This record gives sequence, structure tokens and C-alpha cells, in this order.
Amino acid sequence: MNIIKTDIEGLLIIEPDVFSDERGFFLESYNAARYAEAGIPEIFVQDNLSQSKRGVLRGLHYQAPPFAQGKLVQVVRGKVLDVTVDIRFGSPTFGKYVSVELSAESKRQFWIPAGFAHGFLALEDDTLFTYKCTNVYSKEHDRGVRYDDPAIGIEWGVIHPITSEKDQQYPLLADIPEEFIFNATL
Repeated sequence: MNIIKTDIEGLLIIEPDVFSDERGFFLESYNAARYAEAGIPEIFVQDNLSQSKRGVLRGLHYQAPPFAQGKLVQVVRGKVLDVTVDIRFGSPTFGKYVSVELSAESKRQFWIPAGFAHGFLALEDDTLFTYKCTNVYSKEHDRGVRYDDPAIGIEWGVIHPITSEKDQQYPLLADIPEEFIFNATL
């Protein structure tokens, strides 16, 4: 597998080895030992799957400590613009984001450690998106940042995405109390 480091420390793009022939393809989507060698030693305790139509924007989501989650994400059908924002107070990249296109065709994965808000925009109908999470979901610790926060300036490439009411109500990053976010331990 090929590991691509991003402009923000800890965020990794993974290109798994794909073995294709006339029957289709095979890939190893996760192997604890190989991923630990690549810098992802976490244990995953919950898997999620979401389905979205084109133009749906989900995010920017995170869970506050002690239920913070790292996520290994991948598209198994369709295509997304996947975005993550550094929300670690004191980090030199606080408020900066990385975006990557993930698709069933490319088979790329994106590793997002705890301390980042995450969201994606579905670029095709009937997109299936998987998440391997390092912690279980906790409604009490569920948080978010506005996807259209002008201080972050994410270029989603769409003017009127389809969002949930919940996602529209999230605060701007500057308005989030420090106790609901992360302190950088860099």
C-alpha cells in the first residue's frame, strides 16, 4: 500500500494494493499490523456506513473527549469530496483543512485522527461511504463546526448543498468553547 502524507501532520491518504483481473478486483481494506507500521496503530471499535445522493453535504462532525474518534474512511460506491479540519487548540495548523477526492474507482482511504472535524460532499448519486471508528458514538459528545465557516474557507465546489438542519445549526469554529474541543499535544 502507498501512504501519502498531507500538509497537516497525522492526516494520511492510503492507496491500498489492488489486484485486478477479468473477474474483478481484490484489496485488503484493513490489516492491523500493516496499518500500525504505516502510522495508524489505533484499534477500531465501530464501523459505520452512510448512503447519500449527489449534492448531500454531511459535516463537519466530531466527538468531544472522552469519546473522541479517529476515523478511517473510504467510498465503496460513488465519489465524495472528503474534508477534515484541524480543531486542536494550540496546533500550528488549527483551523486549516485538507480535502481529498475519494471514490469507489480510486479505492483510496483517508485516515483522520481524533482532534479533527470531518465532513464530505457526495459527488454522485447513491454514494456509499464507510467509516472505521476508534471510539463508539456518544450522542452526549456529538459536536460539529459549520461547514461554511468563512474563517476556514472550505471550497466545496457547490453553492447550495443539501444539509441537515443539525449541520446548519453548528457554531463557527471561533465560537466553540475550548472544553468542547481538543488541546494540541504536538
